[in-house]
Amino acid sequence: MLCGLDQLSSAEFSSLRRRLRSQRIAVLTHAAAVDRRGRHVLAVLDELGVRPALVFAPEHGLESHAQAEEQLPALEGTAASAAATQVVSLYGDSKESLRPNAEVLAETDLLLIDLVDVGARYYTYVWTALLAARAARDAGVHCVVLDRPNPISGNPASLEGRPQQEGFLSFVGLEPLPIRHALTIGEILTYFFDRDGTPLGPDGAFSAVPVRGWERHQTAAAWDRPFVMPSPNMPTLETAAVYPGGCLVEGTNLSEGRGTTVPFQLVGAPFLDGRTLATALEEIGTPGAMIRPVVFRPQVEKHAGKICSGVMLHVTNPALFRPVSTYLRLITLAQHQAPDHFEFRTDPYEFEEDIPAFDLLTGSDAARTAMTQSASAEEVADLVAPVGPDWAETVLATEQRMETVRA
Repeated sequence: MLCGLDQLSSAEFSSLRRRLRSQRIAVLTHAAAVDRRGRHVLAVLDELGVRPALVFAPEHGLESHAQAEEQLPALEGTAASAAATQVVSLYGDSKESLRPNAEVLAETDLLLIDLVDVGARYYTYVWTALLAARAARDAGVHCVVLDRPNPISGNPASLEGRPQQEGFLSFVGLEPLPIRHALTIGEILTYFFDRDGTPLGPDGAFSAVPVRGWERHQTAAAWDRPFVMPSPNMPTLETAAVYPGGCLVEGTNLSEGRGTTVPFQLVGAPFLDGRTLATALEEIGTPGAMIRPVVFRPQVEKHAGKICSGVMLHVTNPALFRPVSTYLRLITLAQHQAPDHFEFRTDPYEFEEDIPAFDLLTGSDAARTAMTQSASAEEVADLVAPVGPDWAETVLATEQRMETVRA
């Protein structure tokens, strides 16, 4: 399997290499963007004689060291592998900081994007990529994506989580998209640019180096390379597998395991009984996952330093596991168990102050409202998890469309 970056030195993309060498280049990337040798994209570009003048960094920073929602200064410093290259953060203290400004892009001819996604709508790298690509288009700058496969599979049968309703778009979902979308960053950009009528291909506003040899139904466990963590709380492939559901816990006062070695697999709180919660989940059924009661103590963020009782999820069959449904049931059962202590998060979340985080993550207020009215775990899951068949068709059509936007 070859990612876009792996193919840059091939004869097939000699015209792209010439373009990269002869034009003023900006790169949007981060630490996880490595080739199959483990070489970072900036080092690979240097080997090919490409000298970017500017590097844009998404949430978590170029080195992927910053925590979630940690705002970074506009100028991060210089890239370690290209000391003369200025690094500009695209995750600052306002919505305006999330996209390159026209003044910066005026000194650029081509924007190259290489980011590692994990297949969930609220993982913000894809939206940084879309904002940057749109800003480039508006500035007359061509954008090229070095695409990468979806680590939790691109199988349309795995789609889960309805697209957001009107009024619930945000930086954890700038456009309507299923929570578990089964697409790559390149495919997502292709889909939205195509929808908007943007000219595609090397002579248009956007092109891509597609992945080669990827079997969509497989996860990163079948790849010929290790899983490289793209953010501080995404250490393993199993973390990525649970994340489309586990991130929903961020919208509550339950700990999602941040401040432990297994974030998103652990869920709990000082006011829960993990054994009772595990039993309730087992009675409902959690296909593809083993649930066990645990006690843990987060070192940072929610309930830091306090002993939490809860559960840990182990993915036993990725093909059967449905993270969104599983975690919606888990959260609902936790609320049923401790209604006087369970709360939804109300503080600002990803630059939004007026909409609860849980609503932004689920894409509407339906699930939260149902939970406040004592809906069952199954009823809550059914409000969010099912995705219509049209999105499966969209995944397959976008895969084919990618072949026509080659750089």
